[in-house]
Amino acid sequence: MGVFVFLPLVLPLTAWPIARLAEQHLHPRAATLLLTGAAAVLAVCSTLCLALLMVVGTAQLPGNPLPDGWSDPEVREAVPYDEVLGVAAIPVLNAVAGGCALTLWRHHRMRRRLRRALDGLPGSQVAVLPDETPYAHALPGGRGRIVVSAGMLAALRPRERRALFAHERVHLAARHHRYLLLVQLAARANPFLRPLRTAVLYGAERWADEEAARTVGDRRLVARAIGKAALVSAPAPAPAFPGFASPGPVPRRVRALLAPAPPARVWPPARTAAGLAAWAAAMGTAASAFSSANAAVALFLVLQAATPL
Repeated sequence: MGVFVFLPLVLPLTAWPIARLAEQHLHPRAATLLLTGAAAVLAVCSTLCLALLMVVGTAQLPGNPLPDGWSDPEVREAVPYDEVLGVAAIPVLNAVAGGCALTLWRHHRMRRRLRRALDGLPGSQVAVLPDETPYAHALPGGRGRIVVSAGMLAALRPRERRALFAHERVHLAARHHRYLLLVQLAARANPFLRPLRTAVLYGAERWADEEAARTVGDRRLVARAIGKAALVSAPAPAPAFPGFASPGPVPRRVRALLAPAPPARVWPPARTAAGLAAWAAAMGTAASAFSSANAAVALFLVLQAATPL
């Protein structure tokens, strides 16, 4: 195996060009689904590879409860510098586990804080908080609720409010919070996947923008509402909760809404420039995922073969 065992750790470097191709040429819905799946697969493969590297690198240490066969020279030859890498993998895995746990805890804490703020309010889907700070967010759970402040409603005209509510309803119906949380965890597992996290945050907002524009029947109205909300809104309470005017870059969202609507089909024809870019992104993602999985599985089989019956 040699240096190929490290492929799951470095192949996520392909995330940046894949994210750029998907953002520029794919329908926002397709880009969000593709990039979320790629981030999840690459994060799992790199974490599994780290765990296997730790096992191989520490199997020969005295007092290790692992099978004796895992410390054989044949097994250790599969991983260059196995002793150094095995010990180094321990703090890295701890950092991955701690970062993911912290992300989940913050998500749960913010979700609980928002729900407490809604206690005593009517049980309708739209909850208006008497707060002069402008914000609007989609709060998941059950059928979901739209949390909007009085300050945000005051900053928008009636038709712009309709665009806001249409946008947030898309977030709830499509369960965008799950995609956002998943890519945040993937970025914690491997920092090379951060471009995919940024691209999914943007893609989810663009997805909601396009659906809101289709609902209200006026792309310029949605663009104007987003721009106005961005000028007055407060930052999102947590990246895992979609917000009407965040994350950015807002100018790109507005510019996309002022342009013609993207094709209704999720996947463009292969003979077009957009189709070629989409297939390049898909094949790059598939190749990265396959290589990562192959290296991780190969190392697992080596350990399995060395395990005494």
